[in-house]
Amino acid sequence: MPKVGMEPVRRQQLIDATIESVAELGLQGTTINSISKKAGLSSGIISHYFGGKQGLIEATVRYLLTSLKQALLNQVTPQTSPEQRLMFIVEANFSRIQQQSNNTKTWLSFWAHSMHDAQLHRLQNVNSKRLFSNLLSSFKQLMSDSDANLAAELSAAMIDGLWLRAVLSKSDQDQFENCERLAKDYIRSLIKQYGA
Repeated sequence: MPKVGMEPVRRQQLIDATIESVAELGLQGTTINSISKKAGLSSGIISHYFGGKQGLIEATVRYLLTSLKQALLNQVTPQTSPEQRLMFIVEANFSRIQQQSNNTKTWLSFWAHSMHDAQLHRLQNVNSKRLFSNLLSSFKQLMSDSDANLAAELSAAMIDGLWLRAVLSKSDQDQFENCERLAKDYIRSLIKQYGA
């Protein structure tokens, strides 16, 4: 019999092991055995908690999405101005957890496979829509609706592009910080250009 209260611990162990395995072997090379070996758990526990590898991969992506969301929520207060909130959105996307090598490799594998997997594609759409929606909400307080829509689209593309560029160039923390600065400067320029 499993110990009471161990399920959340075991689930997190398996998610952490999945991130490790995907970072080392890629999504294609990651197997139930590679995950269970890294977690130090039996392979049967993956099926028990997640229904199989696909369920665990999806749970891992949701974990990364939740971490990204939490990085923003930890910063925002009721007193946060729209411009500050926009800066916090950028900071969340370039936060330390988003820079960790295992996480960046897992994100890249996830993005690549989302084009071929309907469930992962759905999660990618959730991620994209959340970023756009968060940006749009703040921009709407600073400019007209049509300008806010354009500014949100441009900013989302800039954030994703700069993050991707930093990751693919295997950049260090200084480069991530530079990319974060560039994204913030770009958003400030949009506010200056379109702001009421």
